[in-house]
Amino acid sequence: MRPFALLAAALAATASVAASAQVTTQDRLPAPPLTDKSNVWVLDLSTGGRVEVALRPDVAPKMVERIKTLTRQHFYDGLTFHRVIDGFMAQGGDPRGDGTGGSTLPDLPAEFNYLPHVRGAVAAARAEKEDSANSQFYIVLQPRFQLDKKYTVFGRVTTGMNYVDLIEKGEPPQNPSRIVHAYIASDNPLAYQPLAVAPPPTLPATLPTLPGTQPAPKKRAARR
Repeated sequence: MRPFALLAAALAATASVAASAQVTTQDRLPAPPLTDKSNVWVLDLSTGGRVEVALRPDVAPKMVERIKTLTRQHFYDGLTFHRVIDGFMAQGGDPRGDGTGGSTLPDLPAEFNYLPHVRGAVAAARAEKEDSANSQFYIVLQPRFQLDKKYTVFGRVTTGMNYVDLIEKGEPPQNPSRIVHAYIASDNPLAYQPLAVAPPPTLPATLPTLPGTQPAPKKRAARR
């Protein structure tokens, strides 16, 4: 084939790919606006503040519906981030706290999509089987594009990423950070309330004398 024919073929191939991409883009459902509170997941963390996640039912409708269902059941309240790798991700949503648990609802089919694993992306954790996502999720701390289209990305942090960065690291962490409360923004959540910590016990002003702590009285010698 002559050089100009090769160039024409390359241009035609490029145009074909562009046209295909355009069709794919046109076929995508629109993402909900950030002002749509029915698709904003609110996580109050024990690290000191509130995180808001923009949910994407346009690309992962089943996982988004699962998140909403469990959140309204207060399933996530009090759960820990049991696996947190610095520079990678923070994983939570397991009632057992060891990565082996989930909700009583059935596992979900994979909804792999075009959303990338950028910083702040929120995706469904799963076992080796692709259709095994349930309640667990992870928040990406630094981009990991090699995971794209292998896990269901269903949202992205829009505010409060600084509180995500403060989540205790470890596999598992020694003092795991918790989800204090989880809400859907349209349910009108209360203002952020930190995790209640029990106050130390109040000691009495004077402690009672314990038996056997006083010195025994000296016995007088018997007179002869």
